Amino acid sequence: MKTSIDCIPCFIRQALDGIRMLTDDQAVHEAVVREVLSRTSTMDFSQPPPKMGQIIHQLIRNASDNQDPYREIKNNCNQLALKLYPELKTCVDRSPDRFETAVRLAIAGNIIDFGTSSQVDDDTIHMSIDCALVQPVDKLAVEKLRNEIERAEKILYLGDNSGEIVFDRVFIEELPREKITFAVRGAPTINDATREDAKKTGLTSLVTVIDNGTDVPGTVLESCSGEFRKVFDSTDLVIAKGQGNYETLNDVEKNIFFLFKVKCPVVAKDSGCAVGDLVIESN
Repeated sequence: MKTSIDCIPCFIRQALDGIRMLTDDQAVHEAVVREVLSRTSTMDFSQPPPKMGQIIHQLIRNASDNQDPYREIKNNCNQLALKLYPELKTCVDRSPDRFETAVRLAIAGNIIDFGTSSQVDDDTIHMSIDCALVQPVDKLAVEKLRNEIERAEKILYLGDNSGEIVFDRVFIEELPREKITFAVRGAPTINDATREDAKKTGLTSLVTVIDNGTDVPGTVLESCSGEFRKVFDSTDLVIAKGQGNYETLNDVEKNIFFLFKVKCPVVAKDSGCAVGDLVIESN
């Protein structure tokens, strides 16, 4: 997916949200915003938005001398989601279609995204869960995903955010786990999940976990490690969670299913959906 001019206000908001979280120094705020504006003026708009996201959050980390500025937020998100885990499991257990309910809950967890919003609280997450259980979804896409999972010998599941990966865990527990490799980011960026988060939320004891070798808040294959690309190339099915993975992989020729909640008008337009929709889409 290419970057839209309409992405630029979001780039500035992300930069301000990130640096304001770390310091009250107005001079630092100004320096970061000016640098983001400068980089934006020369950026390649044929690249996906997460490429600029990578630059923005590298600038924030360098300006604050903090290589994981969202660490506390990530820990809080993981703890909150783990407290919800029994409730999520009960939803699946009581459902007439465990698979579809688990898919819906996995997408509900995609609301835990500090790249698109600086405010994600308990009420927001509970509302996302409640909505996800009743919102319309593409039933044919659900069945196609179910069939592709049954047919595949190797499945690569691309995670997105901390906290959200607990919702992914609920879904993965309904799948043939021996087929699955779960991938996280290679280094901290926004509240995206890393190996540390996968360990804290129990995923490392459930399936094989690898990282993609990069701090892009998405999956830009040319930026990923050779180890990750080897797994990506050899897998039969990729399940890609979140907008960042959609933005970076939706033009890739591969058997990929995107699961995400639409959180911005640019992605809504590109995916042919509306803001707030639950997306189950194959490319």
